[in-house]
Amino acid sequence: MAESDTVGRMPLRSRLVDAMKACLRARGMTYGALAAKLGISEPTVKRMFSRGSFTLARIEQILEVIDLDLQELARLAREGSGRPGELSTEQEAALAQDERLFSVFWLVQNDWSFDEILAAFSVSRAQLTSSYARLERLKLIQWGPRERARLLVRRDFRWRDGGPVKKTYGPRVMSEFLDARFKAPLEFLRFESRVMSAESAAVLKRRLERVVMDFNELAEVDSSVPSGKRVGVALLAACRPWEFSVVNALKRRA
Repeated sequence: MAESDTVGRMPLRSRLVDAMKACLRARGMTYGALAAKLGISEPTVKRMFSRGSFTLARIEQILEVIDLDLQELARLAREGSGRPGELSTEQEAALAQDERLFSVFWLVQNDWSFDEILAAFSVSRAQLTSSYARLERLKLIQWGPRERARLLVRRDFRWRDGGPVKKTYGPRVMSEFLDARFKAPLEFLRFESRVMSAESAAVLKRRLERVVMDFNELAEVDSSVPSGKRVGVALLAACRPWEFSVVNALKRRA
């Protein structure tokens, strides 16, 4: 393999490989399926991903299969590392106190451009400019030429437990989210209550964490899709040791 055909230094290469793996998972594509598309064996594909040994030509072939361009792959790799996974209390407080600022931040987080926001929402250019400027002062975005905004925190960051945003918006979010029949084509709700070992409960928790990761990976892969062709989707994943009070009331008391 020629040096000129190899993807940069190891840290960058690792991030690119991780980004490609995330895209494959988001597409529901196995190594075997990718191997068939590329016309090579599955062990060869596994070896490439485990070693991070790709020529640029091979990367281009993989990107063609998963319908992604090199620029978008680089963006996914760049944004997957080195950014805070949580906002500061001061940043959250500013968002909690200003609904417009919170809304603009959410839109930027979900890859809405300045012009798309202006066209789709009841906000003036002056108001949007003011919100962008404040988000930049809060070090939540980097505001560049042609009104381009780059997020300075991870897209899958977590709101602080008991923090300003959860205190302000949490009850309202849960009430609005659950106020549905969950019968539409893209809706799903299922509540199950069973008895299992602590070991199985731990496995279940890890699988739910994987679902949340898949949710964020799908959103990342679709971030380049025009806003008019995307739909807002919310996911609630939860599990905990719990017994219904009606059943618990029958237990013998010591």
